[in-house]
Amino acid sequence: MGEMLLSRLGVYAARPTLRVDGQQNDQVDTLLHAMQLAEQEGGLSALSVTLVNWGSRDDGTAGFAFEDERVFRLGTELTVYGGEIAGPTEVFRGKVSAIEQRFDSDGPPQLTVYAEDALAKARLARRIQVYDNQSVADIARDIASRHGLTPVITALADTPGTWVQANESDLAFLRRLLARHDADCQVVANELHVSPRSDVRRNEIELRLHSQLYRVRAVADLAQQASEVRVTGFDPIQGQAVSGGGSGAPLGPGRGRTGAEQLRSALGERSEQVSHRLALTQGEAQALAEAGFAARARAFVRIEGLAEGNPTLRVGSHVRLVDVSPRFDNTYYVVAATHRFDVHHGFETVFTAEGAYFGDAA
Repeated sequence: MGEMLLSRLGVYAARPTLRVDGQQNDQVDTLLHAMQLAEQEGGLSALSVTLVNWGSRDDGTAGFAFEDERVFRLGTELTVYGGEIAGPTEVFRGKVSAIEQRFDSDGPPQLTVYAEDALAKARLARRIQVYDNQSVADIARDIASRHGLTPVITALADTPGTWVQANESDLAFLRRLLARHDADCQVVANELHVSPRSDVRRNEIELRLHSQLYRVRAVADLAQQASEVRVTGFDPIQGQAVSGGGSGAPLGPGRGRTGAEQLRSALGERSEQVSHRLALTQGEAQALAEAGFAARARAFVRIEGLAEGNPTLRVGSHVRLVDVSPRFDNTYYVVAATHRFDVHHGFETVFTAEGAYFGDAA
């Protein structure tokens, strides 16, 4: 595949581009001091933008730049683009939910605005509701429609049942259902994307150490690995106990030795009994066991990296590491990404990725 150039220019500007209520603003571009965008599994990206809140006026005087709320106010829509200014990529769209002012005798006042993406409405909407004979896909569509999002859903239609939202926010309820089926959700522009983890491949990126990959920490850890995950419960309709076992769920990208194999070799077999999730049918017990095994297995190898700012390095990306080491050169799934910019360090991307496979020793 090869490491892709972030720009075809020898020198390029990677300063974030902001649109305020859909409009470019010269004063915002000039006074931008720092930005940080954090995204994670389960959705709800969070943005902070810090600006110098002092500037020159047309009449030759100077004063606060953003105190009249003509630019920033609670509810202002922010869209952020990253990468080369000539061809930026949208990385965030949401509304301002908090405003902070800082004063320091060593410099001008600073304004920081905080925003969340469209799932903020789902976080704030708490309800008690019963969904009878509906699939997870049906519920995801209902939540998306309720909050003005276009649903983009893969699979999850073969999960009919009765689901109870018990004084939970729409976001917490959706996250709980998706975790039971090893799935994830993310907002992309005005769309709610919902898919099983095994179906997610946002893009494929190669990062080479000492090139676009500045720093990396890689850990292979047996502490949470298991040979099998078991879930039990009781079917009230059939009047009998149910039990499911998971040991071979899809493990995501990469190749090599799995955590279960290394556990068996180093410490022996280990069966993990999950007791905090209730199964009401045999099928549900099996699905929960497989999801629990997959979540553990995928986290066998964990990567924490710092890379050159890359707006396409997102949650759900498959990232291939090159020239790290024979055992850790592999392909991983990104589970968290933070895009950050400041006037001292420029544009950088911090990411966390995980994989089910440990490569062979040299």
